[in-house]
Amino acid sequence: MSGDLERLRRLLGGPDLAWLLERMRYRLEAGRPLEGTVTLRSATTAQRAAVARLFGTPLRPSTTASVRLAELEAELARSGVWSAGLEAAVVALTGPYEVRAEVLAERRAAWEAAWAPVLEVVEGHPAVGHRDALRAWWQRELATGIARRAAPTPEVAGALAEQLAGVLQRLPADGVAIGSLAHDATGSAHALDRGPLASLALRAARALVDVPAEVTDEGDREAWAAVGVVRDEVSSTVLTLALPAEPEGATGRALAAWAETGQPVVLTLRQLRFDPPAWLPPAVVRVVENPVVLSSIADQALAAGVAPPPVVCTAGWPSAAAVRLLRELRAAGWELRHHGDFDPDGVAITDWLVREVGALPWRMGAADYAEALDAGLGRAAPVGSVTASWDAELGPAMHRAQRVVEEEAVLSTLVTDALGSPTARSVRSRHSVRTSRPYPASTI
Repeated sequence: MSGDLERLRRLLGGPDLAWLLERMRYRLEAGRPLEGTVTLRSATTAQRAAVARLFGTPLRPSTTASVRLAELEAELARSGVWSAGLEAAVVALTGPYEVRAEVLAERRAAWEAAWAPVLEVVEGHPAVGHRDALRAWWQRELATGIARRAAPTPEVAGALAEQLAGVLQRLPADGVAIGSLAHDATGSAHALDRGPLASLALRAARALVDVPAEVTDEGDREAWAAVGVVRDEVSSTVLTLALPAEPEGATGRALAAWAETGQPVVLTLRQLRFDPPAWLPPAVVRVVENPVVLSSIADQALAAGVAPPPVVCTAGWPSAAAVRLLRELRAAGWELRHHGDFDPDGVAITDWLVREVGALPWRMGAADYAEALDAGLGRAAPVGSVTASWDAELGPAMHRAQRVVEEEAVLSTLVTDALGSPTARSVRSRHSVRTSRPYPASTI
């Protein structure tokens, strides 16, 4: 108890202020906050005098008695009578209360109706995997109270839900600018710049691709990029090496020229959208996580006097440009073989590329992990729960070892594989992979 109950009773518990306590308790039982002003019309002189004593003001000629509840709460705290808040004071004087059942039912119905547009999108998303991810995300938003804090009333929630549903319906996207997405979903190009809608939509994007919640500008950019949304079409880039394209159009001619020299080239999303190259007959492209792997393959090829193999580097989570490029190559019949770090992020990136662009894991099995550890190439680091859809033994093995193996540690092996050593091999899946076709014999 934070205050003097006897003084509180003398101040508020008399018969001349019984109407005030009754009004405040009625509000609490109706589920309403103790805010605003309470007014008694046709108040007696004794009732008006009791209100004047509460605040130490003179009695004025009037027929009403009014109490501003925020001022009453502040006065109780200032005078030292009661500092636990006005609601606690009402409970201390009148006993515990329960919100009336019909009020709760009405409130529940109002909130359910307000958020219904979001639930309709979550339950009706065309891709089952995305539907499950969105459902789990939305349950968390409701359970943690984040959604309620973003929209304090059903009326506000209803307007927010319509806009959020419009955004969710358009995810994942295919290299769309965030301003265009916002305009198409809400009518305002700046609706996703900041505010409750932007925060909810960003968390939904993270849930869709399971991107770690790194609250930084770069982390936000990666999360949006992973669902095909870009801040702009120029800053989203992808690093490539020796992608064989027809020497037609500016992008195709540039790729052909750089391929002849064996030098890496950076492509922007804008180039891929507005001047896409025509790819030469299908082949195998190595997809790596770290730029040092691509540059080392280029260096070794130049040193050996051979043409480097096609390589794409995602530089961590794939940018919108990288995703678009990989999907184009896959659609053209190319075989994508991906290697990443043996750490939680690297496994998550590989799993996403397997699922979303049909990539094949390359030296990413439990046996490859064990081989690296046996060679002393791992380093100690926390490894929590890791799931690899292509190899059920990899996650438990990493969790037991509590060690990660970065691509730089196995660089020589990756370079040898990429340059065509007869000992090159890829991981054979012991379990089904969620791609459109099984592993071809050439990847074993």
